Parts: sequence; C-alpha cells; structure tokens
Amino acid sequence: MSSTPAAREPDDRDPNGNSSYGHKPFKRSRSHFADRITADGRDGWPVEAGRYRLVVSRACPWASRALVSRRLLGLESALSLAVADPIQDDRSWRFTLDEGGRDPVLGIRYLSEAYEARERDHPGGVSVPAIVDVPSKALVTNDYQQITLDLATEWTGLHRPGAPDLYPERLRDEIDEVMEGIYRDVNNGVYRAGFAGEQGEYEAAYVDVFRRLDLVSERLAGQRYLVGDTLTEADIRLFTTLVRFDAVYHGHFKCNRNKLTEDPVLWAYVRDLYQTPGFGDTVDFDHIKQHYYRVHTGINPTGIVPLGPDLSGWLTPHHREELGGRPFGDGTPPGPVPPGEEVPARGKP
Repeated sequence: MSSTPAAREPDDRDPNGNSSYGHKPFKRSRSHFADRITADGRDGWPVEAGRYRLVVSRACPWASRALVSRRLLGLESALSLAVADPIQDDRSWRFTLDEGGRDPVLGIRYLSEAYEARERDHPGGVSVPAIVDVPSKALVTNDYQQITLDLATEWTGLHRPGAPDLYPERLRDEIDEVMEGIYRDVNNGVYRAGFAGEQGEYEAAYVDVFRRLDLVSERLAGQRYLVGDTLTEADIRLFTTLVRFDAVYHGHFKCNRNKLTEDPVLWAYVRDLYQTPGFGDTVDFDHIKQHYYRVHTGINPTGIVPLGPDLSGWLTPHHREELGGRPFGDGTPPGPVPPGEEVPARGKP
C-alpha cells in the first residue's frame, strides 16, 4: 500500500519555512507518531465515538484530506473537530480562533501541548492533521497518510448510512498506484519546487509537477474520477492540491507554467469536486492564503497577501456529469455542514 508514513509541511517544523532552505534539498520528514485507531484497537486505540478530536488547519492540504473524508463518511458526530489558526507562531499551531485562545474540548492553547502530553521532547515538529485522545489530552497520531485510509476502513461502524466506499478493496492496487505518483510529483512536488534551495532542484520539481498534471489531465479527459466511476481516496488527495494551485502554488511556489484555470480538463474536474458536498464546503481560501503568504517569510518576506485570484469561477457549470459516474456509488451525499463548522463567507467564492 502507498500509505507509507510521510510527514509534514516544512512550516510545521518552522513557521518561517527556514528548515527548507540552504544547501540540502527539501525532504519531507516521516510522521513520528504513527499509531493507528482501529476497530480492534490493536495499537491501544480502539475506534470509539466521542473519544477522539481531529485537529486541523483549513490552510493545510494534508489536514484538508481528513476534513473531506470526515464529511463524506458522516463522522462529524463521532469525531469532533478543532480548527487551528492559519497563522502560526514559534510554538506552531494555536487555538486563537476559539474563545479565550483555548480549544473548548481539550482546554489547551497550542497543539504542541498534546504532543508533549504524549512524548516530552519528541523529535520533529508539530503537524496537522492530528488526532488527540480527549480523556488524556495526548496525541494519538499525526500520520496523515494513514489517517484517511483508517477513517474509510476502520471506522465503518460509525459511518453514516449511505457513506461512500472511498477505498474499495477491489480497486486498492490501482488507487495506490495512482496516489503514489500524485503524492510524489504533485502533492509533494509543489513543495519541492516552492522550497527548493537551488535552481536545479526547483527546475526538476517543476518538471515533475507539470509532467504528472499532464498525465492526470489526459487520464481525466475521458473519465469523471481518477479510479473507477465513483469518488475515492485518490480524488481527495488530488483535490486538496488542485484547489490551492492558482491561489498559492502557481505564484508563491513558482509552479507557473500555466494556471489550473488554463487546463480545461483539470479545471472542470476540480470544480466538479468543489461543488460536490463534502469537498468545497471544507475549503477556506482566506485561511489558505493567510497561511502561505504570511507564514513562509523565507519566500514572501513582506508578508503581503494577494487579493486574487477571482474565486467566482468555482461555482460555474463544469459539465463533468456528461462523462457519467456516480459520485457516491450506491450511497448518498453527506448532510449539511454541522453548525459551527461552516467556512466563513470571506473564505468562499
């Protein structure tokens, strides 16, 4: 399986992104906390409604995967949600969006407190997504590659009626193969380009990004979804990078051969997903831009956040339904966004 534990954004280790600069090529570190929450509890963490809290930043593409999965599977009442401020300080992710600057369930000001409760002086940084054990207030896992796979396969007893099968067993080999290429060249490729310390590193990453996007565009020209005729984990993983592409990766990370809006296939595909319940209703474009342009001071030392791009196109017709496909298979769309989890108006088209 292509769920090898990978790791965090560079700014999760250093809010200024400085760990990615210098003579060493950008290399994503591995998740240190790789325990799994499973139906049989074999790692000591059994699936249990209300026991765990998912901590995310809506700015982070890796955390956004968990947001989309949680919505599609209807796990909102079983797995509570904490949303961190998109702007980090020297202690990383903080709960300044909540009243009193504390998460109302965990009672902590910084996600790092949950990390320290699990392992004092742990190696690495403080990353999202993170799942925290509410009774002990200690981190369980920050393995974002495995978290969404487990939500789809281990949390089935708590899925909503009509939840889609996001990782169908008969298609897993193909899904894994597709996801591996997308992870290496697109999800991580934009970071390799954006945090490159030398011209050659940047150019190699740039080539990889657009070579893979061209292959994906060709694949999607004749089919609505990446694998099979329904939404899968592969679509979630591609979506969270594509939805950020024009807003931050095109300019901020110098992935500027073309904008997503200039690829008719990919632009229609990502609009199709954005307009599907569970995808666009988790996206906060304001958080995305505030984080990338204000936190990555090594790339953008002025901290100026661009006003664009124009978001109105996200709600225009995409016509991808003409390719057929059944978004939720034999299931149904998720219900409305729970009260208190809505994306503010300034983050939406």
